[in-house]
Amino acid sequence: MAITAPQRRSSALTRNRLPSFAPWAALVVALIVGAAISSLIGFNPFGWGIFAAITFTIVFVAWSAAVEGPRKAKDKLATCLVAAAFLIALLPLISVIWTVLVEGLKGLLTPGFLGTSMNGVSGIQDNQSVNEGTKVLGGIYHSLMGTLLITLWATIISVPIGLLTSIYLVEYGNDGRLSRAITFFVDVMTGIPSIVAGLFAAAFFATILGPGTKTGFVAAVALSVLMIPVVVRSSEEMLRIVPNELREASYALGVRKWRTILMIVIPTAISGIASGVTLAIARVIGETAPILVTAGFATKINLNVFADWMSSLPTFIYTQILNPTSPSNPDPSTQRAWGAALVLIILVMLLNLAARLIARVFAPKTGR
Repeated sequence: MAITAPQRRSSALTRNRLPSFAPWAALVVALIVGAAISSLIGFNPFGWGIFAAITFTIVFVAWSAAVEGPRKAKDKLATCLVAAAFLIALLPLISVIWTVLVEGLKGLLTPGFLGTSMNGVSGIQDNQSVNEGTKVLGGIYHSLMGTLLITLWATIISVPIGLLTSIYLVEYGNDGRLSRAITFFVDVMTGIPSIVAGLFAAAFFATILGPGTKTGFVAAVALSVLMIPVVVRSSEEMLRIVPNELREASYALGVRKWRTILMIVIPTAISGIASGVTLAIARVIGETAPILVTAGFATKINLNVFADWMSSLPTFIYTQILNPTSPSNPDPSTQRAWGAALVLIILVMLLNLAARLIARVFAPKTGR
């Protein structure tokens, strides 16, 4: 039977090309060979994955070189390397999330963990929970509220300052000496170690209110020192990408500059600004050193950021691991620390979701 023209064209197009099942076949071979090699040196899932990835790359690229030629083989080698780099970068994240979930759920699901504090909890209760099998007492309510209040006040301080600074740099600075100086010092502040910000706030309030002043507000000031550069840089970049045509159209209608910035520029860039603020909050919500220096550590509930020591989730985790409530039985303290770490990650996730919601609500509406 004679071959028709469409069949000849189809044959020409598919000639010297790997079949569609080639990646799956190479993967099966790689898994078998990887398991065999890993078994020779002591089988473990991580080694199996490494050897399987190397084998898959060799088999797939060699197969492509034999069928498709060196040009296609180089392309597939580059694809394999990019995919491997992505997986290597993803593995630590997956490992951290999995470990925190497995260990943290034990503490998070403990009755009263979110609604009680560590006030009155001592090594006696921890020893009883280990020896008698009773539930672990003590929770993170005081630290959770401390984290929320300190971060809230740090945001209240830093967001207006950072946003107004970025507005000046973009709308009024005109690349003058003052704007260049502000940009330079903002870049310097971005790299300041967190402990330096804590020492600055502690020294500043010690000068004003006396030595040993430790409150939640002092910690908020220390965190705002870390937040302001992030807010400034992210907001500045978002404001700069707002098209000048929007500003010029507003000026042409006789709208004043401040109103143009308030009603046109900021709403247009609100999505990126919200993301920058969220990034700044996520940057400081897990800080431990500046809060230890400025707010100390407390085991009782304190909702007044202007008086007395105040605990936070990072300092709670730090003290529970470094100084267990019962040194002879540290497991309850470790359980509380992992539970607090899981709550901290959940808070960061909720902040990201809130930023996306704010950006969607306040972003300018588009349409025909």
